[in-house]
Amino acid sequence: MAPKVAKDGQKRKRASEVAGKPKKRARSESEDESILDDRQAEILLLEEQILESKKHYNNIAKLIATAKDFVDDPDSAALASVALTRVFVRLLSSGSLIKKKGQPEKEAVVVQWLRDRYFEYKDVLLDLIRQDELGAPALTLAMRTLRTEGQYLNDGDEYSFPHVFLQQIIQALLDSSSDDARCEFVDTFLTEFDDIRFYALKALKDIAENPLPHVNLKELFDDAFELVSSIGSVPQTLEKYYLDKPKKKAHPLNSLHQHQKQGQDAWLAVLKLASTKAQRKRTLEVMSTDIAPWFLRPELLADFLTDSYNTGGSMSLLALSGVFYLIKERNLDYPSFYTKLYSLLDRDILHSKHRSRFFRLMDTFLASTHLPALLVASFIKRLARLALNAPPAAVVFIVPWTYNILKRHPTCTFMLHRELRDPDEKKRVENEGFEDPFLPDEADPMETQAIDSCLWELVQLQQHYHPNVATIAKIVSEQFTKQSYNIEDFLDHSYSSLLEAEMSKTMKKTPVIEFQIPKRVFLPQDPESGVEDSLLVGLWDFQ
Repeated sequence: MAPKVAKDGQKRKRASEVAGKPKKRARSESEDESILDDRQAEILLLEEQILESKKHYNNIAKLIATAKDFVDDPDSAALASVALTRVFVRLLSSGSLIKKKGQPEKEAVVVQWLRDRYFEYKDVLLDLIRQDELGAPALTLAMRTLRTEGQYLNDGDEYSFPHVFLQQIIQALLDSSSDDARCEFVDTFLTEFDDIRFYALKALKDIAENPLPHVNLKELFDDAFELVSSIGSVPQTLEKYYLDKPKKKAHPLNSLHQHQKQGQDAWLAVLKLASTKAQRKRTLEVMSTDIAPWFLRPELLADFLTDSYNTGGSMSLLALSGVFYLIKERNLDYPSFYTKLYSLLDRDILHSKHRSRFFRLMDTFLASTHLPALLVASFIKRLARLALNAPPAAVVFIVPWTYNILKRHPTCTFMLHRELRDPDEKKRVENEGFEDPFLPDEADPMETQAIDSCLWELVQLQQHYHPNVATIAKIVSEQFTKQSYNIEDFLDHSYSSLLEAEMSKTMKKTPVIEFQIPKRVFLPQDPESGVEDSLLVGLWDFQ
């Protein structure tokens, strides 16, 4: 009967054999260091022999085999990788990997063998980049090899950047579990050299558009987004190159326009990977600052932004700045912009964590004095109505903002004090009461009839339970002598900040308070005290 074979191909040993075999003594630290020194000496000897004579080229295969064993022996693998890098840098610079015309067949076979080993060595470096501990050192070796390959392995071309190898490196970084390797690539190469950035953006576009079968698309988006967003703003000058600068002025690397186009294409490909709500929010948060400036054709962003803007909720709030950027900077036509903005004014917006951001943008959107009074009046009335049930931190913004907007649009000041001049209408109101003409359920801000209404809601706020809110609400009942309020002073308040402001007030006069401390709470009172027992006493009796 054939012996059973383990998964790794090794025969299983009988329990009696394992039990009868003496255990190996654990090596001491000094013995480990001695073994490592011996291996290092062996690797250095193999490297020296390769550089001395061609007859020792087979040592390259031995070093590659050692470098591949990074799981069981990472120290030796790292030493072998460094040695291989030095070997191939020397071979590349000497032209030993380039096929020449009229070369004897024997030498051509050697060159082809060296090229095959070189590509095998690069695969080993890519595997090392994917490792946690060896990722950053392997990246340094790979980028050193890339520079040498671009300088010498160009097969006669005037300028040849190894963009395929760079794409492989970036793919390995995206697959890597080493954050140190990614940070090293960003800080040392991606943000420092114009040619690395150019071809890295091109590689990210290809990787995002053609993901490998084993890749998780959600993780690919997260890693690719982090990498491309780390590049920052659009370059204004092209000065620093990792390889030599192309001599031809018409080369794409010498064109700022082409650099921006690569950024546009890379961002488009990454945005298409955003499948979840959280991912779309992440892109919208940096849309106007990091993404939109890269686009030569902003209309390519319009679909993504308008779809996000039409989604509603917090997604619409985050898409606001991007849509407004396209309208203001790139003349995007969005005829229903203010209708959609008006629809975002609901109870949830006043409790949202993005409230301050939304109010800043809304103040900017309504800054123009050329907006119709009907439109502006609808926003004023809608916010005044929402303020009745809003948290104090939101109300302290709404009132000063209303003051500023009324100063900017004097036509709307009729909403503050509207007198009925028709005697019959006045008599009807006295008998039947006033009916607010405002239509709160109307979606079109031009049709709400808010301009015919009044801001009675702000008068009600003057009786607010929070003293700060009640005080600030009184500014609409006073003369409008102040030019405007600085909105930033009112935006970032919260319950705690308002409470702290109230507690830190110095009282001019201590209020008179009369109270009596009860002698008993849970037990019956003494009969002679004349004090009745509270309801809690009866409920507390568990007998």
